[in-house]
Amino acid sequence: MLTGKSIIGSERGSETGTTFRAFNPQTGDAVEPDFYSATLDELNRAADLADAARIPFGNVAASERAKFLRAIADNIEALGDTLIERASLETALPNARFVGERGRTCSQLRMFADLLDEGSWVDARIDHAIPGRQPLPKPDVRSMLRPLGPVAVFCASNFPLAYSVAGGDTASALAAGCPVIVNAHVAHPGTAELVGIAVAKAVRDCSMPEGTFSLLFSDGYEIGQALVKHPAIKAVGFTGSRRGGRALMDIAAARPEPIPVYTEMSSVNPTFILPSAVVERGDAIAAGLHASVTGGVGQFCTKPGLVFLPESERSENFISNFKSQISDTAPSPLLTGGIRKSYEDATAHRRSEVAGFTANEETNLPGFAVNPSVFETSAIEFLNTPDLNEEIFGPTTLLIRSSKHEELLDIARSLEGQLTASVHGSESDLSEYADLIEILETKVGRLIFNGFSTGVEVCPSMVHGGPYPATSDSRSTAVGSRAITRFARLVCFQNFPDAALPRELKKANPCAIWRMIDNAYTK
Repeated sequence: MLTGKSIIGSERGSETGTTFRAFNPQTGDAVEPDFYSATLDELNRAADLADAARIPFGNVAASERAKFLRAIADNIEALGDTLIERASLETALPNARFVGERGRTCSQLRMFADLLDEGSWVDARIDHAIPGRQPLPKPDVRSMLRPLGPVAVFCASNFPLAYSVAGGDTASALAAGCPVIVNAHVAHPGTAELVGIAVAKAVRDCSMPEGTFSLLFSDGYEIGQALVKHPAIKAVGFTGSRRGGRALMDIAAARPEPIPVYTEMSSVNPTFILPSAVVERGDAIAAGLHASVTGGVGQFCTKPGLVFLPESERSENFISNFKSQISDTAPSPLLTGGIRKSYEDATAHRRSEVAGFTANEETNLPGFAVNPSVFETSAIEFLNTPDLNEEIFGPTTLLIRSSKHEELLDIARSLEGQLTASVHGSESDLSEYADLIEILETKVGRLIFNGFSTGVEVCPSMVHGGPYPATSDSRSTAVGSRAITRFARLVCFQNFPDAALPRELKKANPCAIWRMIDNAYTK
């Protein structure tokens, strides 16, 4: 039963203030029930609870936090078809998409639980004292990662499960020992409430401090901005537009106590198809590119938005094949009316900048539906038109023909920071285009060979990040076990007696973790 009320620790929010509803993107119609925007008093209550939970939750044993994360995953799975159907209703994406996304969400939670059980993520380091060292004695110095404090997490429009209430930011923050306050997305509040109930139940059942988790509903920007400004908040996780991410970064930097904001904002994920790939696998690559561009109605942050091809007859065949596939692709609804308007405005602007354009031309589309499209231009025009670097969120991409090796290098140098870059070719191409790879390595968080950028594997070695404006901090990742370090900070203990040290730094190593002791890693 959806109530439309925020979750403030162990209590529910009030039925006061502004109300709003989700929309069915298929029809554009509002969907029951009403949701109540949180008040500033409720935000402050959630923040005070999180602040009170900061020390006790941060000191919960890693093994108990691991059980807590697994309980959240179990509770999400127990929601069954109710969760899948609500997510589909609020997004118009198929049920099968959310079966997979639910699996990914629970996999993330359990991955962090396994990380906590193993324990070495805290990067414990011990340098023993040398009392007789001359000219000065050396003290006993030990350090490790400790929780940063309460974290504000903003749900993503395009991933109602994997990047939202119990998604990667929340999972990694809770794993680090940080209380979390989630700002639900206006596009899928019912999905958010269902998952929020699952998290809140795990808090109770696992006897975690009350302020470990809260969920706030809001139909505007006031609550989100006030949340980032609140002195109890020590870090922010955000997935969304560059404009939204940049606004939060500026708010956080202007605080009396500036805090880190880990944003994932904007990426066009350039794809370079080298001559040998066009000749040997052109049709297969065109089919894979079509699936990558139109999958999820083009609303993945890793969608390939720029595709570079050699000037050749085989490339013309590739382009013709790809254009036909786009023309034959039926229109589909985007997530919100605002996203639809942005897509239509951006594609109209791009049509004024480049000569080549192909799309499904259906008219009188229902709800938030749009036609998929593809644009074409030359490398020279691309280099001379900076706007072509901008992301268009939705089922469209830009094909760029290039005739020279050096031209590709100039293009790579001109690119902004990206989440990914893909290269299609042969192993010998990697040698011939080693200079291109070297440049791309400085521009992206993930390099892909003979594959497509959509589809982010949840595993310890994954890097889902990149230089600005792809993210606000290229040293971090939003996916993979390293994501936990975003919400932790180093603390050093000097000359402490063994009994007063955290378990991870004690002489006997009761956690049985890998530690660096006097410059050597050992258990």
